[in-house]
Amino acid sequence: MTNEELQALTEEISNIHFNRPFRHKAYFNKRLRTTGGRYALYSHNLEINPKQLEFYGEEALIKIIKHELCHYHLHLEGKGYQHKDKDFKTLLAAVGGSRYCQTLPGSHNKTHTVHYYQCTSCDRFYKRKRKINTSRYVCGACKGKLKKIKSLPSEKY
Repeated sequence: MTNEELQALTEEISNIHFNRPFRHKAYFNKRLRTTGGRYALYSHNLEINPKQLEFYGEEALIKIIKHELCHYHLHLEGKGYQHKDKDFKTLLAAVGGSRYCQTLPGSHNKTHTVHYYQCTSCDRFYKRKRKINTSRYVCGACKGKLKKIKSLPSEKY
């Protein structure tokens, strides 16, 4: 599907399900990773993750477009457009949009390295995802020198 076809589909969904025109742009954004789509508050454009279409098909794409159009129309009307707002939840249920998009395959299989440090003065332990420069940083409790104990690969932090 091209950006022009996405634009036409979005305009059609807006007219049919919301009875209001969509007057801005809808396009695919390859840089979206953790979300199915995004409504831009200032430009009023919709950005859609093309991987959702690739992995889950047009039905999932339509639900994502409905979700983003709920943000769009409620924001332009001055009503509650955020996920927590009652107006948003009501409209989303009425048009049949998805509350959440499906998780993309391979997005949760990444392992992280966990680094363990210990203070040489007070023996306090620190567990970090990122490496610490031990010559620059000190213990937060006593200002003592830190030493690296070990690094282990871990599924969860």
